[in-house]
Amino acid sequence: MNYVDGFLLPLPKDKLDEYQKIAHRAGEIWMEHGAIAYWETVGDDLVNEGVTSFSESATCKDGEIPVFAWIIYPSREERDRINALVMADPRMDTMMDKDDPIFDFKRMAYGGFKAIVCHQ
Repeated sequence: MNYVDGFLLPLPKDKLDEYQKIAHRAGEIWMEHGAIAYWETVGDDLVNEGVTSFSESATCKDGEIPVFAWIIYPSREERDRINALVMADPRMDTMMDKDDPIFDFKRMAYGGFKAIVCHQ
């Protein structure tokens, strides 16, 4: 079964175009290094009565929207190998100003997940 890294983060709505460009470039790098799939999505239909919304889970403030993203790898071992290559890739350093990031990294949720059911 595949392995998945998942992300949930609050993004200022006025930074969506800039974020999309960065995410597109990042996705190309992850795929180049061996990821199976790279997805970045932005909240659209988020109000569902009786459940916690993605906006709440992402701790979105006024003017922010949740981004839900995932990367699929062949295995956890491959994920670890691929992520090491991506983090060492000098193109990653050119994508965002570390002193003025477009979203609050401390509010981003991230984790690795083992697949237990997969229909494709």
